[in-house]
Amino acid sequence: TPILLFYFYLSVKIYRSIVRIHLRMKILVLNCGSSSIKYKLFEMESRQVLAQGGLEKINLPGSFLKITLPNGEKKILEREIKEHTAGVQFIFETLTHPEYGAVKSLDEINAVGHRVLHGGTKFSGSVLINDDVIRAVEECCDLGPLHNPANLKGIYAVQQLLPNVPQVAVFDTAFHQTMPEHAYLYPIPYEYYEKYGIRRYGFHGTSHRYVSKRVCEFLGIPVEGSRIITCHIGNGGSIAAVKDGKCIDTTMGLTPLEGLMMGTRCGDIDGGAILYLMKKEGLTPDQMSDILNKKSGVLGIFKRSSDMRELEDASARGEELAKRTEAMYFYRITKYIGAYAAAMGGVDVILFTGGVGENQATARWGACETLGFLGVKLDPERNKVRSKEAIISTDDSKVKVVVIPTDEELMIATDTMDILNGKL
Repeated sequence: TPILLFYFYLSVKIYRSIVRIHLRMKILVLNCGSSSIKYKLFEMESRQVLAQGGLEKINLPGSFLKITLPNGEKKILEREIKEHTAGVQFIFETLTHPEYGAVKSLDEINAVGHRVLHGGTKFSGSVLINDDVIRAVEECCDLGPLHNPANLKGIYAVQQLLPNVPQVAVFDTAFHQTMPEHAYLYPIPYEYYEKYGIRRYGFHGTSHRYVSKRVCEFLGIPVEGSRIITCHIGNGGSIAAVKDGKCIDTTMGLTPLEGLMMGTRCGDIDGGAILYLMKKEGLTPDQMSDILNKKSGVLGIFKRSSDMRELEDASARGEELAKRTEAMYFYRITKYIGAYAAAMGGVDVILFTGGVGENQATARWGACETLGFLGVKLDPERNKVRSKEAIISTDDSKVKVVVIPTDEELMIATDTMDILNGKL
């Protein structure tokens, strides 16, 4: 018996040490754009961010890496960067730099997690990257022509520079794969879905997943039975209806263009209006896409800027153009909250996140102002909160209205760790 007890004690000690090693993982998160790479390095036991920064203007004049030092100080490192592999190499050099670095050697990095925009119908969750996964992501490039090729460049670069380090893909579309057919299909000839995969996919999925889970922890409510409307409001914006922890609908569609009025994107618009404008102005599809994605939304109506802070200031001064823009912007958020409350048979929590959702009290108030019929009551003082977790509704509000700052990078790092530990 003493021998058995000894072996049991030893096995428990070994198990605990293995768990601690797994928790102490250092995971690098990469978000590669067409001319940029953002990164964060996490120590997973404490969830501490060891290093973070962003490389801008890849293959453009004046490329630079902006890093945030542990004391909060920002530093800009300039270097000519022609392509993504050189960019990732520059980031690796900085991570191990004797003055700015967070690790002594790249051997300390246990894995790399990548944000990948579009997984189509191929991926309903995060996956360990192998050749089959890369081929599947390549096949989705038609659905995400601006983002997927850039995301792949980051994967290729890590393969080349750290060939033995495991990589994980976390898809922006994955969380929305639980949408029912009646929610994701467009009412156009079904053959176009069969031939080209034209349907609603939704985006910001990593953010919606993180905040919908986190708000249940914050409020101390079970995921099962919950009806949550998550409003990710920033320069890009989307809303999701999350029932029992699963997405049943979201505002973005085949592309991030559908849904809310955004900084430079128009959101919902009659397809006939697009065709009419193309004929009147003699526009090509690419020109029309440029107008809808880059010259519309807040910028298109306000004209001066797509920055919601400028818009808020102008509206406070009583400028009519600004007040009109705000009214349009808030109305569409309100409309979708109402629609998703109907889709779920009610709502328990309305949640705001994203740059605007976390920081702008006027936007939250404007979106909730007419929702009293649902039992929504905002507290003006509580609503002044910025960038921290808080309940902003009154104690007698039938619906909890909450601010939860999003953390997509932490969600990617957590998925990466869980996959390596066999939990996903």
